[in-house]
Amino acid sequence: MFLTVSFLTLLLALSITGSPVEVRNSPTILPLTRRLNFSDGTINLVQHDKARVATFRDYNMHGRRAESIPMTYSRGRYIVALNVGSPPTTYKLVVDCGSAVTWIGAGTPYGKTSFNTGRGVKESYGGSELPRTFFVDTVTLGHGITIPNYELAVASTVSNFRDSDGVLGIGPQDLTVGTLTNDLPAAYPTFTDWLVTAGAIRQNIVGIFFQPLRTGDGDTGQLVFGEPDYTKCTSNIVYTDITNTRRSQRYWGLDQRITYGNRDINILFPTAGIIDTGCNFIYIASDAYGRYRAATGATINKRNGLLRITPRQYSALQELKFHIGNGVFSLSPNAQIWPRSLNHRIRAEKDDIYLIIKTLSMPTGAGLDFIIGWTFMQRFYTVLDRDNRKIGFAMTSFTYATTN
Repeated sequence: MFLTVSFLTLLLALSITGSPVEVRNSPTILPLTRRLNFSDGTINLVQHDKARVATFRDYNMHGRRAESIPMTYSRGRYIVALNVGSPPTTYKLVVDCGSAVTWIGAGTPYGKTSFNTGRGVKESYGGSELPRTFFVDTVTLGHGITIPNYELAVASTVSNFRDSDGVLGIGPQDLTVGTLTNDLPAAYPTFTDWLVTAGAIRQNIVGIFFQPLRTGDGDTGQLVFGEPDYTKCTSNIVYTDITNTRRSQRYWGLDQRITYGNRDINILFPTAGIIDTGCNFIYIASDAYGRYRAATGATINKRNGLLRITPRQYSALQELKFHIGNGVFSLSPNAQIWPRSLNHRIRAEKDDIYLIIKTLSMPTGAGLDFIIGWTFMQRFYTVLDRDNRKIGFAMTSFTYATTN
């Protein structure tokens, strides 16, 4: 359930009064670029995902126009550039729909060109508790879109956070509840909330476009605020409601079922899960994983934990179908495998064929039974619509690409 912002929305509205954002008729596009850094040797994307999946899995186990910005892929994450301060400093932020806090301080130091609000936020990220203090400053993105008096969280100490300066949180506002250091139960405004209140966008909508990985550098993506970029879609956008299942609904959660092949073999029965820009692979409940493994004939590689198939099994591989809302979104055989040109990134031989489906290591019924990572999202345009509490998907020119 999406919560109301309460008094913090009033604070946000007051903070931008007298400093209007220039509103234009044409959208501003901010591109995304992907890079992989080898300064510390081979990057283990599997281990990166393992830590992130554990965060989702273990949580609560007990208890006016479009603005578009470019993204870069780095160390298994997508990066976007954000300018802060006057004069501005550019920060490279991880785009994360599994977090709602936007913060800096991990790399490039904050120049403190404005003032400390005296308030803070506490949030665990990457397995570490990161206390952050709010500063009021000017943020600029895209083609001159300026948000004056933006409340930005700044971390004092961060470890194990390379190649980026922080996080651009585009997760639901529910994720901010209870994170204020003064223990207020209220939610507080997310980055997209600020854009709406400042008049920079008309709707609280984020559109995400990724391209399939082919190399470590140069591939681009796009993040759009305010409305979808329909030029990236080759089909209608099919929307589904945010799930009502408790463990998944606080994230960008949805209901779906998954079938395999021409006979529609049931892989994952109707259940709830989430989408996540921070996960590389697609994760499904352990019983569904077993059925997929049996259907494909794959074996588990002990070195990297991924499902491996032979060339003959690949030639027999059939579509994996995600039934979401009133739509069916199929991963072709090529879309189900890891890019072979990037096998060295997963500690594999160059000609090996690995599938992108992994197990959540718990059976269906936990309330979070799948995680859709960017290996799915790079085949389908994704829309996060907070105003209407919906998630949308559409085909793109890369849906049936054979780049892998």
